[in-house]
Amino acid sequence: MQIEKQTVRIGFNPLTDCASVVMASVLGFDERHGIRIVLSKETSWAGVRDKLVTGELDAAHALYGMVYGTQLGIGSQCHDMAVLMNLNRNGQAITLSKRLMEAGAVDGPSLAALMRAERRQYVFAQTFPTGTHAMWLYYWLAAQGIDPLRGARAITVPPAQMVYNLAEGHMDGFCAGEPWGHRAVMDGIGVTVATSQQIWPDHPEKVLGASAAFVDAHPNACRALIAAVLEAGRWIDASDENRRAMAEIIAGQAYVNTDKAAILPRILGRYDDGMGRQWQDSHPMCFHQDGAANYPYLSDGMWFMTQFHRWGLLKGQPDYERTARAVTRMQLYGEAAELAGVAVPAQATRSSTLVDGRVWDGTDPERYATSFPFQLR
Repeated sequence: MQIEKQTVRIGFNPLTDCASVVMASVLGFDERHGIRIVLSKETSWAGVRDKLVTGELDAAHALYGMVYGTQLGIGSQCHDMAVLMNLNRNGQAITLSKRLMEAGAVDGPSLAALMRAERRQYVFAQTFPTGTHAMWLYYWLAAQGIDPLRGARAITVPPAQMVYNLAEGHMDGFCAGEPWGHRAVMDGIGVTVATSQQIWPDHPEKVLGASAAFVDAHPNACRALIAAVLEAGRWIDASDENRRAMAEIIAGQAYVNTDKAAILPRILGRYDDGMGRQWQDSHPMCFHQDGAANYPYLSDGMWFMTQFHRWGLLKGQPDYERTARAVTRMQLYGEAAELAGVAVPAQATRSSTLVDGRVWDGTDPERYATSFPFQLR
């Protein structure tokens, strides 16, 4: 197999779930498959999107919804994109300020009651308008009876700036990836009122994204890249010892640049909500799960489009399945999985039950998108 480009530039944001991309480089899984990953630390998701579109980055640790939003021209010009694989599941969190908690907001129902009793403009932050964190935040708020876009103000803040802005009182809460939820708890600034896996157990989170043009011109390089990252994810999930070693590495200045103590507990599934409750989570962040966490299910991509339609980001009805098939490089993934010795699920869709009891299985997406009591059109 002739690899078209041996050096592949991969962007990432400083989050725990960049780990499999980082470890693919650190542990030499990239070289095993004939490429060299050059990592590029980025400061925002908009920057990642723009660099993928211009070709400054070849691929990136990316928000699932960001890739689809770019494909559909939401917030930017339409640009054909590709999802090469899922990087991880679970492990994000909704954090409320300590001030809000002291006023009585300790979960969804009490937050809704507080917002009804003390009327003012409540501000909640997410990391990108079409990103996973925006969709988890909106979905969770709506499930509590809070209209996330008309009953509150939503703002966009880069992940690493969340804790500072919460401490400064610029917002009442945020949804972001780890370690920033746990960092807020450690610093006594915020409390965890929901994890993303409580909203959707084993939900899709980050993907390995690229422009369609790059993938079409470099299929062998992409195949090698997917295989290397698959091996890295498998290594991380193999043991707590490996997770500890990973946390030690990605805590460094070149990657997440925070204390290992901010990363390690939740990567081991050990949660503390900052309000006296600790638990071992049954759906912690995972990077492989025998390949189930990595398979780019068509229904996962379609779900994000239903939420774009629900919240008025898409004004017309998209062609859900056709768009998902165009973005998701399933054949390439299958070939790379074979190289890495990773099993591929038999079905391209899956069924999940979300926090409000609704079942999503990829069938009749338009009916699903328009069935919610809270939506913006």
